Amino acid sequence: MRVAIVGTSGAVGQEFLKVLEEHNFPMDELVLFGSSRSAGRKYTFRGKELTVKELKHNDDFKGIDIALASAGASVSKEYAETITKYGAIMIDNSSAFRMDADVPLVVPEVNAADAKQTPRNIIANPNCTTIMMVVALKAIENLTHIRRVHVSTYQAASGAGAMGMAELEEQSREISAGRPATVSKFQYQLAMNLIPQVDVFMDNGYTKEEMKMYNETKKIMHSDIEVSATCVRVPVMRSHSEAIWIETERPVSVDEAKAAFAKAEGLVLEDNPADKVYPMPLFVAGKEPVYVGRIRKDLANPNGLTFWVVGDQIKKGAALNAVQIAEYLVREGVVK
Repeated sequence: MRVAIVGTSGAVGQEFLKVLEEHNFPMDELVLFGSSRSAGRKYTFRGKELTVKELKHNDDFKGIDIALASAGASVSKEYAETITKYGAIMIDNSSAFRMDADVPLVVPEVNAADAKQTPRNIIANPNCTTIMMVVALKAIENLTHIRRVHVSTYQAASGAGAMGMAELEEQSREISAGRPATVSKFQYQLAMNLIPQVDVFMDNGYTKEEMKMYNETKKIMHSDIEVSATCVRVPVMRSHSEAIWIETERPVSVDEAKAAFAKAEGLVLEDNPADKVYPMPLFVAGKEPVYVGRIRKDLANPNGLTFWVVGDQIKKGAALNAVQIAEYLVREGVVK
C-alpha cells in the first residue's frame, strides 16, 4: 500500500500527516508532494524523515494506491489526470469535483457506500461546514425525513488556512499594542469582529460557502432536503460552530433526538444546560468527533428542532474525513 499527500505543507496537509499516524493507517510507504515552493521541505512521519517532492506532470504517481489531495481547486483540476492515470484513487479536499455527477461526495458516517463508485478514480471531500452538519442531520434523518434546514455558521480563522490563523494572531497582537490591524486574508479586521461573508457572493445574494451547504447536503444525503445558510467568520482560531434549525416530517421530541444523537456514529452528545454543558470550539479543537448540544424544540414550528454543533473543521471537516474514506476503501477491499 502506497499513499501520497498532495499539498503537504498546508494546514490540511499537515493534518493528514497527524491523522494517518494517529490512526496507524495501513501503508508501506508515504510519498509527499507540494508546490515548487514546498519541494525539498522535510517532515517526520513514523520516525522517518520524508522529503516533499515537487508536483509535476510525470509518472510519480505510478504505484500510488491512494492520493490525499488538499492543494486547492485549480491544482486539483490541473493534476487530477496525472494523479489518477495509473489507478490511484484521489480523495480530493477541494471544491473542484464535488458537484460532478460522476464523482462521489462522501461523509463516511452518512453515505460511505458511495465511495465504491469511482468512474474517474476521484472521491470528493465535502465542504467542512457541510460535513459537520450532515453527521448530525443523519441521526435525525434515521428517525424521520428532514424537509428543511436553516443554519447559521460561526467559522474559525483556520477555515482560511494557515494564513488565516496567522492574520488573526497578528491582528490580536496589533490591537493589544494599540496599533491598526493589518488586513490581507479577510475582507475586514477579524479580531474583535464578525464578518458575515465566507467566500464570494453569488448572483442570488448568498455566498459560495452558503451555496455549498445547499447543494452538497442534497447530494450527500440523496435527499430533497432544502438548506438555507448564513455563514459568518468569527475571531476563533480553530473549530467551526453551527446553530441549526430543522423541520421534520413528523414531530421529534427532545428526548428522542438526544437518544438518536447519543448513539450516532461520529457524534458526541454534550447537552446539560443546568450544569452549563454544551460544545464550544475552545474544547473541541484537535478532537475527531462532531459535538452536539443545546437541543430544543423550535418554538416557531411544531415539527421543528434546533441544536448547536461544533467540530474541528481541519480535522473532521477536512483531513480526518478523507482518511476515514481511505480506511473504508481498504476495509471494503476496494483498495488493497
